[in-house]
Amino acid sequence: MPTVAHHFLVAAPIFLVAVAVTLVLVPIARWLSFRVGAVAQPGGRNIHEKPTGRLGGLALMGGFVVAVAIFGRSVPYWGQIEVIAVVVAALLAMDDILGLPFWTKLVVQVLCSLLVAWGFGITITYVTLPHLDLHLAWAAIPVTVIWLVGMQNSINLLDGVDGLAAGVVGIVGAVLFLAAVNRLAVDPAQGAVILLAAALIGCCLGFLVFNFAPARIFMGDSGSHVLGMLVGVITILGVAKVTVALALFVPVLALALPIGDTAFAIWRRKRAGVGFAHPDARHLHHRLLGLGLTTRETAVTFYLVTAILGCLGLAIFGHHRILAVALGLFVVALILLAWRIWHRRGFSFQQRPEPAPAERPHP
Repeated sequence: MPTVAHHFLVAAPIFLVAVAVTLVLVPIARWLSFRVGAVAQPGGRNIHEKPTGRLGGLALMGGFVVAVAIFGRSVPYWGQIEVIAVVVAALLAMDDILGLPFWTKLVVQVLCSLLVAWGFGITITYVTLPHLDLHLAWAAIPVTVIWLVGMQNSINLLDGVDGLAAGVVGIVGAVLFLAAVNRLAVDPAQGAVILLAAALIGCCLGFLVFNFAPARIFMGDSGSHVLGMLVGVITILGVAKVTVALALFVPVLALALPIGDTAFAIWRRKRAGVGFAHPDARHLHHRLLGLGLTTRETAVTFYLVTAILGCLGLAIFGHHRILAVALGLFVVALILLAWRIWHRRGFSFQQRPEPAPAERPHP
């Protein structure tokens, strides 16, 4: 029986190609951003200090597409997945350039999701619960569309801090990779998820080289929607088709922060009597910045929480030893939090803590 190390070796080529191609394409995407005017200016809700290109999603898409084209042709629907990644990136790049209304973007999301579900036949066909096999039949297409649109918006709303969305999605990709490895012995179809997840992790890590604070490029709507669509499609091809209870719980739990933040944003804006697309600075990452965390600390906080929740999801999915990793990450998070508090208060054993100096607030 192949070991976990064997699966990592199998996934290494597609991962490395995704990293390398993304690294090469990011400077090109950055140049193109300034050439066509897809530039985020500082000020207002934007917390960056310099004009920053926002067509990084094209580099993310390119890294994933090239890697899968070279090493992922054994994956079912690999060509269709390539097409949908290119289509989503191209259509949403228009928003990064022109600034389309929210409802226009929502129509694009729905149409792209329909292309996946109805056009390509990639759907959530059933969900198995204890003592209950729920075959969706005619409802498979609308349920799949809702899932894919939800994934796209969750990642899009998460993309508000340097390195945040790419890092979180990279961790979610690792969770999906390990979940697939755990099920491969009983479900050979999980091999496709291993390759796709490796490509997803690779393009995210390659992009983070340029996107971690201080970011030299943003992924824009083209990037966040591509990542959301890819996470949705990978879960449908892999975890979502496993006939075990709570199968969908793995990606949902790993993405609990962005999903919860999205749900709260909808509720908050409804109470305020404004539209869902009305921008505000009350997302969780904005609140962490408001508490005094730096951009990097906010991103790392999300990384740790996503990793911990992902480990819990894997434990439920059968990776029982992963609980030790979750416990270790939790301890690391507590240590980092304590260090941050002490550092900000100027704590030392020779003197009493002094109040932290006032910092320049984020605009």
